[in-house]
Amino acid sequence: MWLFSRKGPSGFSASSTAEEVTQGIDGTDLTAIITVIAADIDSTQYCTHKSYFVATVIIGASSGIGTETARVLAMRGVHVIMGVRTMAAGLDVKEAIVKEIPSAKVDVMELDLSSLESVRKFASEYNSSGRPVNLLINNAGIMATPFKLSKDNIELQFATNHLGHFLLTNLLLDTMKKTARDSKREGRIVILSSEAHRFPYSEGIRFDKINDESGYSSIRAYGQSKLANVLHANELARRFKQEEGVDITANSLHPGAIVTNLLRHMSIIHGIVTKIGKFALKDVHQGAATTCYVALHPQVRGVSGEYFKDSNIGQAAEKGRDPELANKLWDFSMNMVQ
Repeated sequence: MWLFSRKGPSGFSASSTAEEVTQGIDGTDLTAIITVIAADIDSTQYCTHKSYFVATVIIGASSGIGTETARVLAMRGVHVIMGVRTMAAGLDVKEAIVKEIPSAKVDVMELDLSSLESVRKFASEYNSSGRPVNLLINNAGIMATPFKLSKDNIELQFATNHLGHFLLTNLLLDTMKKTARDSKREGRIVILSSEAHRFPYSEGIRFDKINDESGYSSIRAYGQSKLANVLHANELARRFKQEEGVDITANSLHPGAIVTNLLRHMSIIHGIVTKIGKFALKDVHQGAATTCYVALHPQVRGVSGEYFKDSNIGQAAEKGRDPELANKLWDFSMNMVQ
């Protein structure tokens, strides 16, 4: 990544690491929830694509950028709650983080984003615990999978990458709002998207054909789910601005091209990428940087409805900036989760 080290307005670049963008930030009083699909931890099931204020963060974590996000947040003193599909793997991650950082505060909770029932169970248990949520990091994702329906009979990539996070976010919003009011600190929702959001199906979101196997393209379906991530963040930001007294921001981001298990369904490409990756792609330390920057950095305070890349504000595709499409997706998603 030394080829892409030019710094942007934030002072950081594609080469910056998660530790570098959070240097000097004290997250001692923060709690974070991070969603991480067990892809990094359990590659036989999935592939995967975090201060100066008091916060609680929920993060989806695993051995890829989700785990690195969790590790760096814990390093900065944040209390990290990892939402993972496979508890055994999640506990292994926790053990590794605590071994490196004895003072780390890390908890693991079971969460299968492809199951709306699992999402409801996770949110119910968390909300009942009385713990705050200042930061919600919707990190988990799968990529380019063969056509498959989720347990709720929804196309798997859309169900996992968007709909599970949509429901999770909605179910945690009251707790986040209460936390922001009680702590008088800004809450932040961080949604991991991808540059792939520029390459969905021609209509953007196939509202009438979400489960259409005959016209399914694994790459276009992935782009559709990542476009949904951008639209979700933008619609959240719009609604927060219209609701009086809500001090929560929502932003989406592209973590960068990273060598992970995301390409495991395209073996030839994965082999090539693995060989050239060290010269042109990010490692997990760089891949988690933008997430950590958007979640913790003081420069991002008050910034909402933006699309970040390389720890700087970028610009989403035209469809990703379409407010009517974002509102339509919101209504469509609400109907699906109900």
